[in-house]
Amino acid sequence: MKRIIVFAFACILGTAHAQTKILFAANKAQMAGNADWVVDADVFNIGTSSTRSMVTGAGNEANPQRIPTAAQSGITATTAETYWKGALSSWGMDLVRKGYTVETLPYNGAITYGVTTNAQDLANYKVFIVIEPNIAFTAAEKTAMMNFVQNGGGLFIGGNHAGSDRNNDGWDPVRIWNDFFRNNPVRSNPFGILFDSTSISLTTTTIAPLTVNSILKGPAGNVTGLKYDAGTTMNLNRTANATATGLVYRTGYSTTGTTQVMFASSTYGTGRVCSIGDSSPSDDGTGDSNDVLYSAYKTAASGSHQKLFINAVMWLAGTTALAAASETPEYTQRSLPTSTVWSIYPNPANDRIVITGLLNADKASVSLLDLTGRQILTSELFLDAGSAQWPLDRSVLPAGIYLLNIMVGDEHKVLRLILN
Repeated sequence: MKRIIVFAFACILGTAHAQTKILFAANKAQMAGNADWVVDADVFNIGTSSTRSMVTGAGNEANPQRIPTAAQSGITATTAETYWKGALSSWGMDLVRKGYTVETLPYNGAITYGVTTNAQDLANYKVFIVIEPNIAFTAAEKTAMMNFVQNGGGLFIGGNHAGSDRNNDGWDPVRIWNDFFRNNPVRSNPFGILFDSTSISLTTTTIAPLTVNSILKGPAGNVTGLKYDAGTTMNLNRTANATATGLVYRTGYSTTGTTQVMFASSTYGTGRVCSIGDSSPSDDGTGDSNDVLYSAYKTAASGSHQKLFINAVMWLAGTTALAAASETPEYTQRSLPTSTVWSIYPNPANDRIVITGLLNADKASVSLLDLTGRQILTSELFLDAGSAQWPLDRSVLPAGIYLLNIMVGDEHKVLRLILN
C-alpha cells in the first residue's frame, strides 16, 4: 500500500502545479563581484559602465535574460546541469522537472505588485526567490513584496555573511534584509525573522524534530543537514510573528529556540516565507567561471541541500499536503485508497473534538500541529463505535488555525481545525 500511496500522491502534486511560475531575482546585484546567483545567462558584461557598477559591479559579469535558454521543454530527468549557465541552474532545472515554469527578473527589471503594465509583476508568479541582494529595496519594492506575500505569494529569502557587499555600495545582504524587515511601510518585522551580523562556516545536523513538516520531510526527501560556507544565522521573534519557526539550527535545538537559526519559515497573511542565511548552499558550481563557485547544491550535507530547496519552493507554492491542509477546511489526500472517511467535529471547536468515521478496531495516532508543522499535542486514541473524543488543553492552545494529523496503520490524513 505504501508504494501506491507515494506514487499516486506524487501524480496529484505534479498536475496541481503544472502552470505555477517561479521568479528568480537578478536585479539586486546578484551578479556583482565574485557572485553568480542566477539561473541562466547567455551574455556577459552588458550595459554602460555606470549601470554595471551600480547593478552588478565591474568586471566580466553575467547578464541573465528573462527566459532561460535552452528551452525548458527540453529538460528531462537526465539533462546535464550545464544545460543552463548559472550557479542556480540545477535548482531551476529541478523545479522545471517538478512541473514549474522558471523565469528571471533581469538586472533592469522592476519589483511591483498589481501593476498590469509590468509583464513580470509579482502577481503573475507564485514564488519569488531573492538570493543575496546587494542593492537595498526601495519603499515601493518593500510594499510590493509584502502585498505579494500577504495575498498568497511565497517569498524565498537568501542572505549571506556580514560584509559581503559585492558592489561596494555600503549595503550587504544582512543590512538589506534587516532594513526590509524593520523599515517596510506595511509592518515592522512582519515575519518574525532578523539576521545576525556574523560569518560562520560549518555543517550542521541539528534539524528541528518536527513530526510533520513539508520542508524538512517533503516530496523531495528528508533533510538531514545543512552546510554554510561563510553565512549568518537568524534570530526569531515569535511576539512579532507566532509562526516563525526554526527548521535548521547551528546547534542546540529546543521547542522554544529562537537563536542560531540557519533555516527558518514563517507565514504572513495567506502567504509563506522561507529564509536562509547563506547563498552557497544553492550553488551547483556550474555558473560563471570568472566567479567564486561552490559545488554544494547536490553534494554537500549528504545531498540535503537539493531536498531542502525543492521542498521549500513546493511549500511556498502551496503544492504539498501540509500547505493544502492549511488552506482548505477539510483536506483529503484523495489519491489514498483509504478504507475510512475521517472527519472531526465540532469545527470550529473549543475544549474537545470528536474524530469520526474510524473502524472499531482501529487505534489512531493523532497530532495537533501549528501551520508550520510544529507538533503541539500528540496522543493515541482507542476507538469506540467508530469515533473517539480528544480533550484539548487550551492552556497551550490559543485561538487560531491548526492542523490535525491522523495516522491509522498505513493510512494518513491531515485536517484543518479552527479553535475559537
